[in-house]
Amino acid sequence: MSDEAANATERLARRHLRFGWSAVLVFAVLGLTLETLHGFKVRAYLDVSSESRRLMWTLAHAHGTLLGIVNVVYGLTLAAFTDRSPRTIESRGLMVAAVLLPAGFFLGGVNPYGGDPGLGILLVPVGALLLIAGLAHLVLRAGPPASDGRRAKR
Repeated sequence: MSDEAANATERLARRHLRFGWSAVLVFAVLGLTLETLHGFKVRAYLDVSSESRRLMWTLAHAHGTLLGIVNVVYGLTLAAFTDRSPRTIESRGLMVAAVLLPAGFFLGGVNPYGGDPGLGILLVPVGALLLIAGLAHLVLRAGPPASDGRRAKR
């Protein structure tokens, strides 16, 4: 790999590490906020009529934290790739999905309509498609496992 390609890969890896850990921090704070709402028995969060809100915000917290960790793992994984080609599809897909999925769940819980989430939920399928596209592209680009000349034991 050329020095320029190695530097670009290192910058991309650092970007995903910084973004991923930042997402974990943000969604850990969201989780603490949800626990605080629960601890202080805030009716707007705990009432039966707020079940959709509670579910949407819990899903935002869980998906945001998980996708932050996925971005950290992706940043660490980049070192294993030796080709020089850009990885923009998976990089952008993973980062944008880490924003859209939790944002859709969170916004869906801000103003639910009866038992249904609000319109913000429309961001979720877009984020999910970007996540799937990024992961599929990563899997395809990873290629077959390297052979070390040994046969598998039966």
